[in-house]
Amino acid sequence: MVVQDVLFIDDVEQAAVLLKPARIEVLRRMAEETTCTELAAILDTTPQKVHYHVKALESAGLVDRVDERRVRGIVEGIYRARARSYWLSPRLVGRLGGSRDAVADASLAYVIQLAEEVQEDIAALASTRDAESTPSLGLDAQIVLRDPDERSAFLRDVQRAFTRLAEKYGGTKGDAYRIALACYPKEK
Repeated sequence: MVVQDVLFIDDVEQAAVLLKPARIEVLRRMAEETTCTELAAILDTTPQKVHYHVKALESAGLVDRVDERRVRGIVEGIYRARARSYWLSPRLVGRLGGSRDAVADASLAYVIQLAEEVQEDIAALASTRDAESTPSLGLDAQIVLRDPDERSAFLRDVQRAFTRLAEKYGGTKGDAYRIALACYPKEK
């Protein structure tokens, strides 16, 4: 079984199983194949307690039983986490106060909505494609602006550059790509 890069959790029951501190700690130790006995030694607890949490994680589809072995006449399961990362969907809680109408593209509310959509898109891609061979690009930069006039000019320049790219490459045929750009103040 292949370990996924991201397992996107959008089911409340699955999230409820995961969101127990003891289970999160068990899951963190399951990047490699391991047994409940080995985990118990690492976590300084009993194999029975670990087994209880591992079985709950397995039932929820968060870990896989990848093999088994006989130890003193007992069959011991060997388990591994299904993913390297677990993302909780913002939709688990839902939009408080009803659905959000289209908001101004210069608002923080829009940036939050955009981040949620990007997270959902990436999680869907990661669950269906090989992350290494999927053509994608991530860019990140931090710009320090000295005064409000410079900030306004910077935002206009970014908007113009983004619009030029969309106009130059935006067609109706071929592979579709989504570009999401967010500019927001960085907390110090």
